[in-house]
Amino acid sequence: MCHCLECQKRTGSTFGAQSRWPRDHVTIAGRATEYVRIADSGNGITFHFCPKCGSTVYYLLNDIPDVIAVAVGAFADPSFPAPKFSVYESRKHPWTGVPADAEHFE
Repeated sequence: MCHCLECQKRTGSTFGAQSRWPRDHVTIAGRATEYVRIADSGNGITFHFCPKCGSTVYYLLNDIPDVIAVAVGAFADPSFPAPKFSVYESRKHPWTGVPADAEHFE
């Protein structure tokens, strides 16, 4: 889970949740609209949105080219596993929860 301020603005939520997969294990089908931004780390991220509803579907991290990040909400599965990592916690809203057994950073 990411609690960085730019993720909050991009998602319109208090955090962005992603699931990362080896890029060669994912097949992309259909159209997408792209948006590129520079992350807090200085690395570029290319977000791919559904051109009909605007939801983030997946994104590519320039500094990790062999990985694809898929927005957890795109799975529409309430039983999706809880996050294992939480970053930018210094920016999280105090009322949000993060699983205790996740690795916590900043």
